[in-house]
Amino acid sequence: MRSKDTFVVIMAGGIGSRFWPFSRTNNPKQFHDVLGVGSSMLQMTVDRFQDICPTENIYVVTNTDYRELVKEQLPALQDHQILCEPIGRNTAPAIAYASYKISQLNPHATLVVAPADHVILKEESFVRTIQEAVTAAEKEEILLTLGITPSRPDTGYGYIQFIEEGKHLKKVKTFTEKPNLELAQMFVESGDFVWNSGIFIWNVKSILKAFRQYLGEIAEIFEEGLLYLNQPQEEQFITRAYSHCRNISIDYGIMEKADNVFVMLSDFGWSDLGTWNSLYSIGNKDEAGNVIDGDVLLYDTQNCIIKTPQARLVVINGLENFIVAEYDNVLMICPKDEEQRVKDFVADVKSKKGSGYY
Repeated sequence: MRSKDTFVVIMAGGIGSRFWPFSRTNNPKQFHDVLGVGSSMLQMTVDRFQDICPTENIYVVTNTDYRELVKEQLPALQDHQILCEPIGRNTAPAIAYASYKISQLNPHATLVVAPADHVILKEESFVRTIQEAVTAAEKEEILLTLGITPSRPDTGYGYIQFIEEGKHLKKVKTFTEKPNLELAQMFVESGDFVWNSGIFIWNVKSILKAFRQYLGEIAEIFEEGLLYLNQPQEEQFITRAYSHCRNISIDYGIMEKADNVFVMLSDFGWSDLGTWNSLYSIGNKDEAGNVIDGDVLLYDTQNCIIKTPQARLVVINGLENFIVAEYDNVLMICPKDEEQRVKDFVADVKSKKGSGYY
């Protein structure tokens, strides 16, 4: 059931460099139809919240450079629902911006904060989980995140250790960001760790109190500008504010420090789609284990992910466990188990090839 006191904040400002060359600075992956379903990741994210809150309660935080992309893809949103950051400062300032702005509109608001580039395969289960989490956050002064039962020891995800109490809602003990493989295996085997989905639920009073307590300098910046939020001077204020905000994530700045953090164990077919392997893991595979998006002929090729333009015929012989990705003017061929090097490739391209390739 949709509530006028529930607000959704969608984070859509990232570049998604681990998904290069498909994700580029001027057109990141959240604006692409990654799954080939006719909608971008951002559009799919907004659609799945239609049963959670009215469209006018959905806000998108993005970079100023992507304002027109957001407006083009989400014509139902008004200009004031698109929060434009002048520079990227990680998730804490972005969430502070949205939280203080919404608190001015509705001091009783409960916020759902979600990234724009996640895949949810079980939509109905997702909606039920969000509704249950919103109900919990409305009643109590808690900071709630959704945890996903790990299906493998993935080193690309953050992990949350919980204390065994309650049925679905459990007290958080520790956060660990992207462990090595040995540690990830220990986490999965222990049974008391879940993947950190990066989806948060809290009432606006709880999160503003947490900002004042754990990120006081960011709270001070935004509290000084309360008169300008939801006013014509908002954009000018935000430009000033962001020049003083440090680059810090909500996990590191608040969630790892607060003592009222809980995790709701969830199962709704989640993937953060942050890497080529995550796309491979949810993709439809042929009899040889290949995930293919493009006009491709394969010979003696197994367990590869291939994403190439439909306008180009691609013939591949004798590859196993590779990523073959072509977009615009870049072709990348890389072993799947070395996909963490994609960020190194992007750094080298920036330094050696200049703009136009990233």
